Amino acid sequence: MTAFIEGLPKAELHVHLEGTLEPEHIFELASRNKIELEYKTPQDVIDAYDFHDLPSFLKIYYAAMGVLHTEQDFYELTYHYFERAAKDNVVYVEPFFDPQGHTSRGVDFDTIINGIHRAQEDARKNLGIESNLIMCFLRDMSAESAAEHLQMSLPFKDWIIGVGLDSDEKDNPPTKFQQVFADARQAGYKLTMHCDVNQKDILGHIRECIDIIKVDRIDHGINALEDEALCADIVKHDLGLTVCPVSNRFVVQSLTSNEIRTMLEKNMKVTINSDDPGYFRAYLTDNFIALTEEGHFSEQELTQLARNAFDAAWLDDADKAHYQQRINDYISG
Repeated sequence: MTAFIEGLPKAELHVHLEGTLEPEHIFELASRNKIELEYKTPQDVIDAYDFHDLPSFLKIYYAAMGVLHTEQDFYELTYHYFERAAKDNVVYVEPFFDPQGHTSRGVDFDTIINGIHRAQEDARKNLGIESNLIMCFLRDMSAESAAEHLQMSLPFKDWIIGVGLDSDEKDNPPTKFQQVFADARQAGYKLTMHCDVNQKDILGHIRECIDIIKVDRIDHGINALEDEALCADIVKHDLGLTVCPVSNRFVVQSLTSNEIRTMLEKNMKVTINSDDPGYFRAYLTDNFIALTEEGHFSEQELTQLARNAFDAAWLDDADKAHYQQRINDYISG
């Protein structure tokens, strides 16, 4: 089964570029940018990854991204992820980036996106990985800040396919950003939002995403299973769900394999993703393998999960058909 998973062509729709920052790279960037770390070794960094919920994770996550300053830093961050993804036979990615986490430290928006875009181009040429970038707003910052960053993105609109919403969900509902997302839709962006596992008012947040924001996709979304009407509407609107098993285990002590299987049975377009693999120590193939070990998924179920990712991707029909054929060729080969 491991060999089958490793060879399966995959798409990843929920991975935070800042969350792919590996401890060794943190030290390398800190040295280059003359930043003093509170840790002595990369292993000390890993040992500090003692998070048990979203706020405890975010505290470490934002502190680490402080080593990113130059265009070359963002290029390396992004290209290192693509190199690792290529080993997992990931052929298409829609990665997130969090510009507010950098502009708030004095890094120019142009610096961030130029480094990322250059890495995307090199990954396409050198590794055969296609990608489309998603800009996320931080929900624990103001809607005004999100609006400012939406404006910053417009000169680079051809490099960005959509916008998302991440970070601390407590008391930060989707409707806080209703106007920003309406403006993003008007600008031609696709829309997605995080609805992380077991957050405060989570069912209300999912409902707002569907009815008010009218998202094209939902990130995480496991709790929708608690409400049959939500499940029905997700199927009706053909919304992809970007679930992250190993990430879930840090929050609910389970890879949510039962929930993922239930979603498959309900014909919900559930997909498997790595979220923040530099922190959760598991890239996409690792997530598939862990999920299979816990839930004993069949090759047919795993194939459907892989197909769902290409189907839920923000690609045109011809590109989707191309990737589905790659899966067909792999299965029949």
